Amino acid sequence: MTSVKAEINLKHPTAMAKSTILITGCSDGGLGSALALALHAHGGYRVFATARNPSKLQDVKAVGIETLSLDVLSNESIEKCVAGVRSLTGGSLDVLVNNAGSGYFGALLDTPVAEARKLFDLNVWANLATIQAFLPLLLKSSRGGMIVNHTSLASLATPPFLGLYGASKVAMAKLTANLRTELSPFGVKVVELKSGNVTSNISANLGTNAGSQSPQVPKKSLYWAAREWLNVFYTGKPLDEQAIPSDVWAKRVVAAISKRNPPEEVWAGAFATTVWIAINYFPKSIVEKMLRDSAKFNVVEKNIREYGKEKAIADAYGKV
Repeated sequence: MTSVKAEINLKHPTAMAKSTILITGCSDGGLGSALALALHAHGGYRVFATARNPSKLQDVKAVGIETLSLDVLSNESIEKCVAGVRSLTGGSLDVLVNNAGSGYFGALLDTPVAEARKLFDLNVWANLATIQAFLPLLLKSSRGGMIVNHTSLASLATPPFLGLYGASKVAMAKLTANLRTELSPFGVKVVELKSGNVTSNISANLGTNAGSQSPQVPKKSLYWAAREWLNVFYTGKPLDEQAIPSDVWAKRVVAAISKRNPPEEVWAGAFATTVWIAINYFPKSIVEKMLRDSAKFNVVEKNIREYGKEKAIADAYGKV
C-alpha cells in the first residue's frame, strides 16, 4: 500500500524540495562562510556559496556545499553566475543574500575620495547590481523570493573613524527599505541584517586610507598626535575583542530568515540589543557619547591637546 506521505510526494514532487539560496562573499573565515555552513546544517536549503576567488571556499566545499565564482564588482562575473544558477535550478532562485563587502577605518579628512568611491562601489553599488541581475530568477521562485541585505549596526550608530563604512551601510539600509516597498507588489520579501560585532576575518581584510592591509594614521594628518591609539583602533582588534562567535550569529540569522514570515530586520551580534534600545529610548547626546567612548575619543582629544592644536594643524596643512 502506498503511504500517505508517498502519495503527497507523487502528487507534489517538489513539495519537499529545498529552498535555493545564494550568498555572496563566502571566503573562508568570513560571515558569508559561517552563514553558508549554518544554512547547510539547517537542512532546508540548497546553498550556493560564492566568492571572487574560488580557492578561498575550502570550508564550505568540505561539507559538500555547491560553490560558484562571483566577483560582485564585475558585471560580466555577475551575469555568468546568474547563468550558472539558472542552469542548476531550472531558472529560479528562492533567496539571495548580499553579504560581500568591506570594513573601513580612517578619519574622513585623511581618506582620498577615490578610496571612498571604491568602498561605496563594493558596499553599495555592487549589491544593487547583483540584485538587479538575480531578480528575474527570484521572481520565478515558487516561494515568492527573498532578498537579504547585510548592513550593520553602523547604519544607525557609527563610532568616530568609521564614518565612511557607516555611510556606506546607511546608504545600503535606505536602499533596502525602499526596495522592500517597491518589490512588495511582486511578493518578493526584503530582509536587512543589522549585525553587531561578530568574529570574522574582516579586520584582516580592511581597506584603509592608504589602500594597504596595514591601517595607519598618515603623516600629514590632523590626528598624527593620536597615532599610537588610532593605529591600534584601525586594526579593528579592539572591537573584535567584544564580538560574538560567527557560528552563534549565523544560527540566529538562519532561525530568523527561515520563518514563514521573516522579520524585516534581523538584529544579531554583539551590542545589537544595546544599540536597538539606545537609538529607540536614549537621548541623542547619550548615544553619541557611547559611540565616542567606543573609539576612546577622549584619548584622541587628550593627545591633540597635549601636542597642541595649532601644531597639529600646521603639521597637516602648513601655516594657514
